[in-house]
Amino acid sequence: MTGPVEDGPLLSPGYWLHRAALVWRAALEVRLRPLGLTPTQFVVLASAGWLEGRSGPPTQQEVADRAGADRMMTSKVAQALEARGLLERRPHESDARARRLALTAAGRAAAARGAAVARDLDGTLFGDDAADLRDRLRALVPVAEDRGTKRSSVGERTRSVGPPG
Repeated sequence: MTGPVEDGPLLSPGYWLHRAALVWRAALEVRLRPLGLTPTQFVVLASAGWLEGRSGPPTQQEVADRAGADRMMTSKVAQALEARGLLERRPHESDARARRLALTAAGRAAAARGAAVARDLDGTLFGDDAADLRDRLRALVPVAEDRGTKRSSVGERTRSVGPPG
């Protein structure tokens, strides 16, 4: 007796990438729950912290770009994180529409705990292949980004939606 025939979407790496991303996100959500964070909140918080450590408080747009997130969603998540005392949203020094994000001490601690959870999950799910898989996936992500426009590594150009800011 033979197993099921693999055809259609089962032959697509994209299909399996999508399914694997769902598994990873669900597992991350379960592991972040005791920290009081959703995966989206963690990604925004960690992205803001990483950028802040590199060059000072980033703008919300810079955090959205780093997180690969929608500008409006990033704004709503940042507001929720601010209400919880994990980050501060400050006016930009020269653009009245923009906000700079700065992690509080509690936000830095939450981001560090979340990063440890994510690293542990990556190790559990990907093991010794984690670095190779990361590099292969990274090659698929847009490599050149300018305001509102993303260019993928294969030359495709897409336009993001939403107001500037």
